Amino acid sequence: MADLGNILLFFLFPVSVFTALAALAAGITKRRGLLEAARRGAYAAFGVTTLAVLALEYLLVTSDFSIEYVASNTNYALPMFYKIVALWAGHNGSLLLWTWIVTIFIAIVAYQNRRKNNDLMPYVLLMMAVTMVFFSVLSIFISNPFDTLYQDMGNQLQEFAVPDGRGLNPLLQHPAMVIHPPVLFIGYVGSVVPFAFAIAALITGKLGAGWIHTTRRWALTTWGFLAAGIVLGGKWAYVELGWGGYWAWDPVENASLLPWLTATAYLHSVMIQERKGMLKVWNMTLVIATYLLSIFGTFLTRSGIVSSVHAFSNSGLGPAFSVFLILSTLFSIALLLYRRKDLKPDEELQSLVSRESGFLFNNLLFLLATIAVLWGTLFPVISEIFTGDQITVGPPWFNNIMIPIGLALLLLTGVGPLLAWRHTSVETLKRSFGWPILGSFILVLVLIGFGIRDGWSLGSFAISFFVMWTIVVEFVKGARIRGRNSGENFLKAVYMLSRKNTRRYGGYIIHAAMVVMFIGFTGNAFNSETRAEVDEGDFFELGPYKFTATSIQHAQNENYSSEYLELEMTRNGKFVAQLKPEKRYYFASEQPSTEVDIYSTLREDIYAVLSGMSNDGERVIVQVYRNPFVRMVWIGTFLLVFGTLFAMLPNLRETKSASPSNGGIV
Repeated sequence: MADLGNILLFFLFPVSVFTALAALAAGITKRRGLLEAARRGAYAAFGVTTLAVLALEYLLVTSDFSIEYVASNTNYALPMFYKIVALWAGHNGSLLLWTWIVTIFIAIVAYQNRRKNNDLMPYVLLMMAVTMVFFSVLSIFISNPFDTLYQDMGNQLQEFAVPDGRGLNPLLQHPAMVIHPPVLFIGYVGSVVPFAFAIAALITGKLGAGWIHTTRRWALTTWGFLAAGIVLGGKWAYVELGWGGYWAWDPVENASLLPWLTATAYLHSVMIQERKGMLKVWNMTLVIATYLLSIFGTFLTRSGIVSSVHAFSNSGLGPAFSVFLILSTLFSIALLLYRRKDLKPDEELQSLVSRESGFLFNNLLFLLATIAVLWGTLFPVISEIFTGDQITVGPPWFNNIMIPIGLALLLLTGVGPLLAWRHTSVETLKRSFGWPILGSFILVLVLIGFGIRDGWSLGSFAISFFVMWTIVVEFVKGARIRGRNSGENFLKAVYMLSRKNTRRYGGYIIHAAMVVMFIGFTGNAFNSETRAEVDEGDFFELGPYKFTATSIQHAQNENYSSEYLELEMTRNGKFVAQLKPEKRYYFASEQPSTEVDIYSTLREDIYAVLSGMSNDGERVIVQVYRNPFVRMVWIGTFLLVFGTLFAMLPNLRETKSASPSNGGIV
């Protein structure tokens, strides 16, 4: 099966090259036959890569320990579910997954556009095929997941199989980590589709709104998967790493945030280009930047230039990624400069108090956030180049910069939609913002009365209240008008109103989701914790809670041994919950793992970690964190995904007018 996998990977390279060359020839000669050949090459690449993925999966589930990747990431005792998902546990397998997703997307794009966008499609397929060629080269020559194990037998190397594998990294043996990588990869890879259409538009000079309409749902899909992948990574860190938080401004965390920031800016500013013909250069730049930052994020994870619990060890991929990233950047900039005269805006900004200016300020803030995160992420590398020492930029630096930027962006989500196009009158401002500002002011007074003094927290709660008010008012006002005109009850009017303009009201749901998530983020300002050394019968307190160590237990199975502490949690003498933080030791990998236990409510999480043994070896060390509003982050993520899916639905009037031959555009 390994031989078959190698054959398939080696076959993928000429198929990818053929697709790229056929697409290039089709663009130059305008011959439809060559375009069809490129399209069939895309289908073939998808088929070949799918078979290669299945071949690797077969080797993983059958525990073929003659394969280096299988021996490094699985073992006999590993549950079957984790053997299957070990496909993306190491950098070789995850790179194959990356390549597979690229081939899936190029096949989908080729099929969707088989009867349209004929001027753009040769170059769209070309750009996607070039990406496919690059990743196929990496999978074949640098990070081949089908490499076999060899031992030195004197004058020759002989293939051999180890008795058992080293097992899956204990940190990866969690459902959130199982889902997180492929979701994030789809977000990363999805950026190649808008990028390919943007480059095709620049090459052909077809710079109207056509390529934007074609890629809108692709851009939204990329954005949604990136957002979900980032939060799933935070969920994994929260429940698996045992440090009490879900975001630490880690370099690899930041690398995933960067393309999300530029994609978010694009989704907002593209509306101005569609309506007013403005920000054409800026939108092209954002699409290109999102793709390049996705490649950069993949490079950062695998290059070994930064230290991160999320990153793979130095895999030898750094130089190849560097060259590809530099060439892609230079090519994109040169093409953008070549077409800069054709990207002049159709209109100019007429007023600073308008919806156009709101989108412009929004973009400037996203640009500032991107620069800040990029600088903070690369600063250790830059400092090492110039000083010889890595100077780490910690969470306080990021928080000091990103909290005010984040709150300003949140405020704009409430202000922007209420501003009028071209110019907003003073009367409109009073009518739109008077009540929500008053309500926010009253909320701040109430919170101060309850003892909250932190300025950023008060600002976050006030802005969240303001934005949620404006969103609810938009739904209520629109539903009432529709109800009066149609006779529908309120709930039906809300549904029909939303389905008539899914993009607008899906956006409102996404904004509401961000409000909910920001409330969760604000809870970090009120975190508290305690650390205790306990034996059976000992107790300690945190806030209103009392924790009693009822027993210390030991367990073992074929995969790991474990020690766990049973903690009885009470409040005012009443039983609340029993927590069982655990410490595991995995036999195959010879690595420990911390398994936290969390009692979660809408108000707060009680988060217990078994840290180890005391110095005298007589007691266990337990840390308990009290984290307010964490569940709001996960609820907000669910709303965000729902809002994204809703925004991708066709409007009801589109559904009625669409003909079967047109098909849908994803």
